[in-house]
Amino acid sequence: MRYLPHTKKDISQMLGATGFKNLDELFSPIPEGCRRAEPLKLPAALNEWELGSLMEEMAGSMAAAPEYRMFIGAGSYDHHIPASVFYLLGRSEFTTSYTPYQPELSQGTLQAIYEYQTLVSRLLGMEVANASMYDGASALAEALLMSMRVTRRRWVAVSAATHPLYRRVIKTYLRPIGCEIVEIPYSADGALDISALDGLGEVAAIAVQSPNFFGCVENLETAAARAHAQGALMIASFTEPIAYGLLKNPGSQGVDIACGEGQSLGIPRSFGGPGLGLFTSRLKYVRSMPGRLIGKTVDLEGKRGFVLTLATREQHIRREKATSNICTNSSLCALSALMFLASVGKTGLRNLAQLNRDKSEYLKAGLKKAGLTLPFTGTTFNEFVARIPADTYERLLGKKIIAGAPIGPYYPDLADCYVLCATETASRKDMDQTIKELAS
Repeated sequence: MRYLPHTKKDISQMLGATGFKNLDELFSPIPEGCRRAEPLKLPAALNEWELGSLMEEMAGSMAAAPEYRMFIGAGSYDHHIPASVFYLLGRSEFTTSYTPYQPELSQGTLQAIYEYQTLVSRLLGMEVANASMYDGASALAEALLMSMRVTRRRWVAVSAATHPLYRRVIKTYLRPIGCEIVEIPYSADGALDISALDGLGEVAAIAVQSPNFFGCVENLETAAARAHAQGALMIASFTEPIAYGLLKNPGSQGVDIACGEGQSLGIPRSFGGPGLGLFTSRLKYVRSMPGRLIGKTVDLEGKRGFVLTLATREQHIRREKATSNICTNSSLCALSALMFLASVGKTGLRNLAQLNRDKSEYLKAGLKKAGLTLPFTGTTFNEFVARIPADTYERLLGKKIIAGAPIGPYYPDLADCYVLCATETASRKDMDQTIKELAS
């Protein structure tokens, strides 16, 4: 991709067209604390090989270097990815994937997305899945918007144990349209306070993450019954879809919309992106579903074909009545998830989920034995919350052990707590060493 910088003449012309005197005036709506006050301190220009060496040196100095032992999940998870995924994804017909607007010209892409929709629907126990969304946070926000279209109600209830960054995105989506958002508290076991679901009134939807931000598994079936009793939709979100290789899927628990992050399905963490938004629903709500939907049909000669079956919400179709302003899907990431699920298979996914659960339980038991306090008593999947003194956490950092992600910034009552994660990539040796250091 070519880099075409703006010249001073280009900038002057753009400022003239927008009516601003200078760049400072143009960027004045951005708070000063978020703006750079001085120019970037960039090194002198390097040739291609020198630049490559510099980037390798910088990468080796980062906290995520291989010699670090990390127990961080909190919405992004480290999993082994089969070599078949990288091999197939590297084929030119996939790496040049695009958003299908002319389906008759992209049968391969359409078939792959159709297969992705099929496997995601099976994983979550739902009737229909769309062709993917940007990430788990935007998928949850779109699900809440969808619930308001279905129920024609104007406020929603969201579990306080939902990922904090997801809740920020929800506010960004819903507050400008005047939608009220009520947070449902969590109880002593780390799961949703079910009693708080009664008497909500004219609520459009109740959204619950499971496993939640603390790693606790929620009782979606009971929450769904309470939601339906009040005429609301039940939305289940997640950040770790591999959990449903072991847990009861959302569809079997009465959930109306199941959505979340699909990064665990064959997508590297890559320092925070890209992600993959999984979105599934009951078939009766499909006309209100955001995104596009690929379907299978036959042509005039009776041959199988794949088509863009549904795209009722998009700007190029019916702008003023669009169900969403999302204008694409994460095709390449969706294909990666498809290849991962197909490579692992049903039995493999269950075994992988069991391994994740077992490793986190081993680490949890070891920390309890070492004297650490676990504030929540609920059943967890591959992550959990533990109280760790700040000086102890810093001491472990000095020994290249990252003992979880701090959650105090999001939950002041848990200021000395960290959420730790252990997937199948965590070795027993590393876990034992971490337990030993914390015990000392």
